[in-house]
Amino acid sequence: METYTEEVGSKLNELLEKTYDAEKGFKNAAENIDNSSLKGYFERKAKERYDFGHQLKSEIRNMGQEVDKGGSVTGSVHRAWMDVKALFSGDNEESMLEESIRGEKAAIEEYQNILNETTLPGSTRTILMNQKSQIESGLNKIKRLEDVH
Repeated sequence: METYTEEVGSKLNELLEKTYDAEKGFKNAAENIDNSSLKGYFERKAKERYDFGHQLKSEIRNMGQEVDKGGSVTGSVHRAWMDVKALFSGDNEESMLEESIRGEKAAIEEYQNILNETTLPGSTRTILMNQKSQIESGLNKIKRLEDVH
């Protein structure tokens, strides 16, 4: 049976994997889009996820837990799907925006699940709430970009 700290560390490592996946996905989107506004948005989101990853790694280490490396199989599949969709889509930018919105909604749900189902140390709760808030803010921004596009 996992201890409390191991359980929290495990959940944070799962979130860290998804954060790596999101960073790679945003980098991929930025590299494959011509629209300068969208390119800038995706680059900022990749940097944001990079920063989130470092915050999560630091928190996991502060709890005395091991940090998992790499991304998830699901994230690799999602990025591959975005590549295929972009290749065959008549509106590359629109499909990337839609995938980004879907991914951001999934991230918010993931954060909320961890916040709801786990009793977290105060520092961890603060980090997760701040990151979730930034994702929500970015989601609102990308929805506005989609409306303009």
